[in-house]
Amino acid sequence: MIRTATAADVPVIHTLVRELAEYEKEPDQARATQDQLHEALFGERPAAFAHIAETEDGEAVGFALWFLNFSTWRGVHGIYLEDLYVRPGARGTGHGKALLTELARICVDRGYERLEWSVLNWNRPSIDFYEALGARPQDEWTVYRLTDEALTKLGRRA
Repeated sequence: MIRTATAADVPVIHTLVRELAEYEKEPDQARATQDQLHEALFGERPAAFAHIAETEDGEAVGFALWFLNFSTWRGVHGIYLEDLYVRPGARGTGHGKALLTELARICVDRGYERLEWSVLNWNRPSIDFYEALGARPQDEWTVYRLTDEALTKLGRRA
């Protein structure tokens, strides 16, 4: 259901980014080109990473695009989830949870202590979904974070 993206996935990632921008009511803000995504994900010095959610017949229905951050307080890396998107027709089938579970597993396996992302304040379905997984908002920022027990618990479900 979840796999690491390959260079051949850049066109579908680009399409999913555009769909996410539409969902977030900002289609004109999604200006990244396929070439830019390819360079960021698969260039000489990759700056980001991606995972693809697929149906049993191999249809891409979602993705997670992320990069490493660093906590000076904890002294270790974490993952910042830039984009998480599942196509409307595939929502509620476990793909979003599976993508987050994979990122939590990566955190646990590599000793990263945070998995963070931002969510639009109006996006109540996503907020409810994240909170059900144990993520909590950061009061000053509307940033969500999985740490400690919640991160370990989710990461070990894989």
